[in-house]
Amino acid sequence: MSETSQPMIDEVDLILTNARLRDELEPYRDDSIDDPTTRSMPLQKENEYLASILAWERAPALAIAQWFNPPLQIPAPESLDDAALSVELQRTIQQLHSQNIKLTFTDHLSDRELYRVIYRDILPACEKKVDAPGKSLEWRCLDDNDTYLMYYATPVERRRFQEEHQAELPKAKRPQFRRKLPD
Repeated sequence: MSETSQPMIDEVDLILTNARLRDELEPYRDDSIDDPTTRSMPLQKENEYLASILAWERAPALAIAQWFNPPLQIPAPESLDDAALSVELQRTIQQLHSQNIKLTFTDHLSDRELYRVIYRDILPACEKKVDAPGKSLEWRCLDDNDTYLMYYATPVERRRFQEEHQAELPKAKRPQFRRKLPD
């Protein structure tokens, strides 16, 4: 085989993979699969895109606590004193990170408040568990726009929000509980 025939074989493999992915996606067909922008992608990128859609469609929806083996169970917040809760919070954040669950916008919450969010909102939440390299679930620990605008929005984002919504903005503040979370 000559060196010039290798790219042709790769191209044929990419075309065959593309056809297989499209066949497997047929039961899930919607606009995301037929998106015309995929046709302008290089074939390798289109195949990666189609494979990610297929992984999403086939992924089970489970309570996040069930993503762990054994299922993740943490003590109730009211059963822990502040010191024990801080240790348990750090351990739990690391466990969530091990399943590619990234917590964002947490610095306005005390350790106890963040632990309650994990206990009450995150662990029981049903989410698709997609096992794909480089993919993660981002959990934004915000309840409302005001919290984002107060603690995390840039001056440009704040001004844009005010112009778009003709709304009074909350005073910008520095988050009180700066913490280093795993990337």
